[in-house]
Amino acid sequence: MYTQINKNTIKLFYSLFLVAAFSVIQSCSTKQEQILTEKQPYNIPDSLLKTLTIDSVQRGELINSITLTGQVDFNQDKQVNIYSLVSGNVQDVKVQLGDYVKQGETLAMVKSGEMAGYGNNLIIAQTNITSTKKQLDANKALYKSGIASILDVTSAQTNYDQALAQLDMIKKVLKINGNNADGNYIVKAPISGFIVQKFANNNMTIRTDNSNPLFTISDLNNVWVWANVYESNLNKVHLGDSVGITTLSYPDQVFGGKIDKILHVLDPASKVTKVRIVINNKDYALRPQMFASVTVTNTQHDQAMYVPLNALVFDNSQYYVLVYHGHNKASITPVQKLSALGNKIYIKDGVQIGDKVIASNTLEIYDQLNN
Repeated sequence: MYTQINKNTIKLFYSLFLVAAFSVIQSCSTKQEQILTEKQPYNIPDSLLKTLTIDSVQRGELINSITLTGQVDFNQDKQVNIYSLVSGNVQDVKVQLGDYVKQGETLAMVKSGEMAGYGNNLIIAQTNITSTKKQLDANKALYKSGIASILDVTSAQTNYDQALAQLDMIKKVLKINGNNADGNYIVKAPISGFIVQKFANNNMTIRTDNSNPLFTISDLNNVWVWANVYESNLNKVHLGDSVGITTLSYPDQVFGGKIDKILHVLDPASKVTKVRIVINNKDYALRPQMFASVTVTNTQHDQAMYVPLNALVFDNSQYYVLVYHGHNKASITPVQKLSALGNKIYIKDGVQIGDKVIASNTLEIYDQLNN
């Protein structure tokens, strides 16, 4: 019986030994797996590091900018609609749409009965002047001889003065209508510029109450650009703000100007406010109706940190920069974006002036650091 108990005891101890040994082996295996699966820090490979652009966080004057959509328009202060002051038949149209004309240049002629009437009135007035002057001189001579009274002289003087006034009025009417007494109204350019609208054609009958002008002339040496500002951006634009304008036709050319007018009403359809920029257009590059991209900038006279545009990463509604610590090591640092101006991104928080930041291959390195 003793022998049987001893055997059972040996079996029990042997079983416990096997369980303990298995637990130790399993524990070692788990630790080895943890070591293998533990996240390893990412070091930038030397081959990649050689190609990277490393910049630094700098400090400068904070400049806000906002980009708006806009359209080139005529300068309404330098545009003239030309109407005929008399009714008649259009003759001898000398210009076409798009032509450049100089001030005083003849554009067309209107054959007009009204103008013929003015010419006839001029002849009558001149004849009246001659007859009333003769009558005045005769009455003065008779008065000196005692034959005529002073009342006769006064009456003749009155008639002569009225004839002079009538002639003066007719000459002024003719001057307004081109000083032409042969029945033709000459249409001339009041300013130099381009013919941007033309409704006059040969043999067309016109009346003084026509709604359309014969011609429209616009001086395109400078033009207006109207930009659209949504309500949320109204506090970011001000009179006098500097503006840079680009167009689809000239994407690499920036036309400079300043905001000189802000309308105080919202467009009921688009819900935008219009701001106006006057642009020098001496080479006539800008044409009315062109679409424009309008970048408005203004200085707040505050200092702020900034980094290059390529140094910024946007992920999950947060901006980040990759701070380079040397020895192939970098870290992800969240920052707050204040504004952008060209290649400069103004930021705050997370970094200090002088910190090194990676400004190329940022997305690739960002993804590796997040793995």
